Amino acid sequence: MNHCLIDPRSLLQYDFGAYHPFKIHRLGLAYNLIEAYKLTGTDDVTVLEPRMAGDSEALGFHTQGYLERLRLASEGTWTANVFSYGLGNSDNPVFPGVYDWAMSVAGASIVCAEMILSGNTTRAFNMSGGLHHAMPSRASGFCHINDAVLAIQALTNAGKRVAYVDIDAHHGDGVEHAFYGNSDVLTISIHQSGRTIFPGSGFVNEIGEGEGAGYAVNIPLAPGAGDDAYERAFDAIILPLLKAYHPDVLVTQLGSDAVLGDVVANLRLSLTGFERCLKAFRSLDLPWIALGGGGYDIANVVRAWTMAWATMMDRELADEIPASWMTEAAVYGVAASRLRGSGELTSSPDHVLSDLDTTVEYLRKRVTARLKE
Repeated sequence: MNHCLIDPRSLLQYDFGAYHPFKIHRLGLAYNLIEAYKLTGTDDVTVLEPRMAGDSEALGFHTQGYLERLRLASEGTWTANVFSYGLGNSDNPVFPGVYDWAMSVAGASIVCAEMILSGNTTRAFNMSGGLHHAMPSRASGFCHINDAVLAIQALTNAGKRVAYVDIDAHHGDGVEHAFYGNSDVLTISIHQSGRTIFPGSGFVNEIGEGEGAGYAVNIPLAPGAGDDAYERAFDAIILPLLKAYHPDVLVTQLGSDAVLGDVVANLRLSLTGFERCLKAFRSLDLPWIALGGGGYDIANVVRAWTMAWATMMDRELADEIPASWMTEAAVYGVAASRLRGSGELTSSPDHVLSDLDTTVEYLRKRVTARLKE
């Protein structure tokens, strides 16, 4: 089995700003931890550089007007209505090279799709991707170009049936929007409830429309959810739906901001619980594209994505993090000595599980039955 890994280090030249929570240097630290565990450089691994997405690819989802505003802003040309495109605010800053950054991340995800379609790989990982909030004509939630949508479109344009599962703490609203009326893409997002966190959407009654009715699935969780809730959601909804849908390719967004200790969200997923989600995806034995996403505790990010790549390679890693990486990470003020943290699972409060049971019952009636028709 061949595996494809995108090397993100060429992207480290870009910077959202010293006070922005989205730290691009997390990509370099994650890639270097993967290397420290000796998960590159073997015959079954192909490492590729990002490439910029072309306009024709980006126009599959984004509007010409938006792409032009993003390009001009990236070059330092300020247009009067730039704010209406979601650009230049605190979430989506305009920084030098922002267009090249966004299009390179998108191109890297498209490369993963191309590798799957060519048969040259069965599992591909772009940790810089997963920028799932970007809309057709608007940047949103630290996301300027929606690489996940463009990669999925590359697959569906080739006639593939795709399942997209998003475990980021935030609702995968941009990806859902792209395929809301489409039965060729099943979108599943498990996230902190939109009543308590950005982007304020992703409620259980959002299930698609037209031909896509029943093919959008949302599992909103109350704050403090814990590992028990994730296990129940996977066992009762996510895995049964994936098996009923029979996708040709699985695409996962692996935002690590659901992990305990993140400063933005409060879902209390342990690193061990995160790894359990990864192994559930692997158990499906499907061609698999994994994308990164959110994550604002950098120690959690690098550990989660290292486990992701190891899981994709069917490798079980020692829990003790290599000392060479710890020395490097200390330069960035990042400290972690154990891959899975404490290794303990987190329990879920009764009210969280009760809310989840209501969600499960709703989805069983309105979604699961539809997919089995």
